[in-house]
Amino acid sequence: MTESQTQAPETLDSSADTPPAKKKRKDDNFFVFMIKLLVIVFVFRSFVFSPFSIPSESMLPRLLNGDHLLASKWSYGFSNNSLPFGWKLFPEGRLFASQPDRGDIVIFKHPIDGTDYIKRVIGLPGDQVQMIDGILFLNGEPVTKDRVADFEVPVSANTNCVEARFAARKDDGTVVCIYPQFQETLPNGKSYKVLDFGLLPQDNTDAVVVPEGKMFVMGDNRDNSLDSRFPAQAGRGVGIVPQDNLVGGAAIMIWSTDGSAEWLLPWTWFTAARWSRIGGTF
Repeated sequence: MTESQTQAPETLDSSADTPPAKKKRKDDNFFVFMIKLLVIVFVFRSFVFSPFSIPSESMLPRLLNGDHLLASKWSYGFSNNSLPFGWKLFPEGRLFASQPDRGDIVIFKHPIDGTDYIKRVIGLPGDQVQMIDGILFLNGEPVTKDRVADFEVPVSANTNCVEARFAARKDDGTVVCIYPQFQETLPNGKSYKVLDFGLLPQDNTDAVVVPEGKMFVMGDNRDNSLDSRFPAQAGRGVGIVPQDNLVGGAAIMIWSTDGSAEWLLPWTWFTAARWSRIGGTF
């Protein structure tokens, strides 16, 4: 009898012939991460929200010097003014353009020097706007303006009284600015508070009709605001502003400081914060 021998089939180990995958260098990973991060930041700041700080008191009482807010970039459409760092990627005009409402607080580029400004929209195309003895007239009708309780704001590194006559010392020693305050209500029902220090030259203006594609803007601090009542000049008045200059609409308050914080004294980062203002919407 012939004996047959059976051999088990030989098993191939594919891993032995396949070179191990090269590990990505950490430097490459970090570079890719930074590129992605920059793209995300660019998209976020260009099309979603952009931070904006309040550098003056022209929008008192609603906005204080030292407030930091987010502006919604989609509110009125997108343009080159929406892009950070002055980049020019869009054609002239706005994509998905939308007109603001009267009473909106908007951020826009100054028509002359391109600086960011923040004001309240008062007049839209076709509206006639005029100030007569401190009263706002819209399309020939006076806008309701009612006296309310005075506005008080503590004096700080970010806030000084515009005149000595408005300064007062409270019982606890705190020095505050006390300003006459009024509630103004536009015909569309939008209501907000304004400050009025008394009759000044800008409280009487000629009647102007807002041209197509533009807007008439004013600061809520009526006697301390360079706005559409003044001709457009670099660093000063803005004139009647093209709506294509819109950057976005005020959306939410993310931080507020009275300016007393010092980098080398970390606890002052907290004592300087105006905590009650954070999270407010517009």
